Amino acid sequence: MDADQEPPKPRIVKINSTETWDSHLQQSKSDGTPMVAHFTASWCIPSVAMNPFIEDLALVFNDIIFLTVDVDDFKEIANKYEVKAMPTFLLIKEGVVVGRLVGANPDEIKKRIETLLQSNSQFVV
Repeated sequence: MDADQEPPKPRIVKINSTETWDSHLQQSKSDGTPMVAHFTASWCIPSVAMNPFIEDLALVFNDIIFLTVDVDDFKEIANKYEVKAMPTFLLIKEGVVVGRLVGANPDEIKKRIETLLQSNSQFVV
């Protein structure tokens, strides 16, 4: 890396309104960008412990948008997706939830993200 280059920044978006959430969901639908939504709470130690790991994943998987949703701030989003425990991770492709992981399990979330990237939206029966 050149001395004048900044290190890449992780693509993590902290949801600050339902409009921001809807906008990212719409973007995922329109351009197919995969997303990982991390439902968290400031009081939940396992959720907070996952933050540095998610930042690392966002650097590695730079073609995915990572969203952070504080369930205390956005109960309506958490309720809509039936998030009842933190942390909960939703894997979203083309605006549709294609995977869910409840709990702080770094290895499993990494595996699921790799699967998300490899999966094709066309399913063969």
